Amino acid sequence: MSKNSRMTLLEWLDACPTPFHVAAQASSELTSAGFTSVTQLGYEIPQTGFLAVDGSIVAWRLGSSSSSLRIIGAHSDSPNLRVLPNADIYQHGWSQLAVEMYGGLLLNSWLDRDLGIAGRVIDANGKVHLFSDSTALARIPQLAIHLDRDVNEKGVQLDKHQHMTPVWGSETQKFSEWLTKNSGVDHIAAYDAHLFDITPAALLGHDKSLLASGRLDDQVSCWSAINALCDSASSEFTTMIVLNDHEEVGSSSSTGAAGPMLSSVIDCISQQHGLSTGQHFDRIASSWCLSADNAHAIHPNYPERHEPRHAPHINEGPAVKVNANQRYATSTRGLAHIQNVAKSKDIPLQVFASRNNIPCGSTIGPITATQLGIETIDVGVPQLSMHSAREMCGAHDPSYLVELMKAFLQS
Repeated sequence: MSKNSRMTLLEWLDACPTPFHVAAQASSELTSAGFTSVTQLGYEIPQTGFLAVDGSIVAWRLGSSSSSLRIIGAHSDSPNLRVLPNADIYQHGWSQLAVEMYGGLLLNSWLDRDLGIAGRVIDANGKVHLFSDSTALARIPQLAIHLDRDVNEKGVQLDKHQHMTPVWGSETQKFSEWLTKNSGVDHIAAYDAHLFDITPAALLGHDKSLLASGRLDDQVSCWSAINALCDSASSEFTTMIVLNDHEEVGSSSSTGAAGPMLSSVIDCISQQHGLSTGQHFDRIASSWCLSADNAHAIHPNYPERHEPRHAPHINEGPAVKVNANQRYATSTRGLAHIQNVAKSKDIPLQVFASRNNIPCGSTIGPITATQLGIETIDVGVPQLSMHSAREMCGAHDPSYLVELMKAFLQS
């Protein structure tokens, strides 16, 4: 597949409402670029291949047996609402869905939005089927100002369990029956059903310099990583990407960054290259990982919430994320390396750090570094409204990130 025939970022965002769709779309693009899918890791793996499991994927292009690794990591999940197994609620003349909060979502951003439902079902034979319905199916209605007179002065006060239950009709409707009809699967054993804002991704502003969409965190990085790997030429390095699920809830799963998926592939590569245990650890010691997860752009209405010397601007390039308390993995050595990579290709690069009185979040970077022992650098596209149902970033920064990733894979 040529670079120009691949999905644009806006198309990708609309096509990927869940981590399962991210893995499926990444698999499709890798296959079209000549990568071979493997379903299990054996002694011999293809020169260019990938392993997709649930909402996660690892892909690689093998280099020489004596070369080190260049790995790009991102995460496929975003905070959202997920339908519980016993989903049906009918009360006070409303048909509602029982949901569970996933990750640190910005609750008020989900109010009064038209929501679709997407995910996967597993049939009686254990086969997985993806589904997505982007019609207006559900909504979480906000309480009228007449019944909450102080809302504008005191802010919206929401109880996660009581106030975040979506309505999806006035007549009784079993969710299982709706799911059977919309997935096309008659005998459903289990399902993952995620609610998502159906508003399409769009360029924003009088100059179209902004990009608004759900799930920018962290699908901007997923899209960029796939493009970087597919467009990179073969080199002496073994180049890899990993898109992990469950970052928003701590990464502790079989397909999360704390799980064995990436390390298993790396072990198989070393085995195929005939490396001894000592040579394998030498390879690890000389390798680099680039952890890509969006950063906080300076907010024009809240500039006091940012460290003024380390507050990245939109459309001025990705930001290297630093934190002395290891919430980000970037070391002084890593900062120097990625700055040199960016400078060599004239790619704009910024530095992000949080205020001491406003602790930052974290990424898969420190977890990957701890699990593998590989020097890791945290970077990300600056954005606003992180963890909102609809986020915003600069329209030019994703392309800068792709170029930085391509240069990193060859560095």
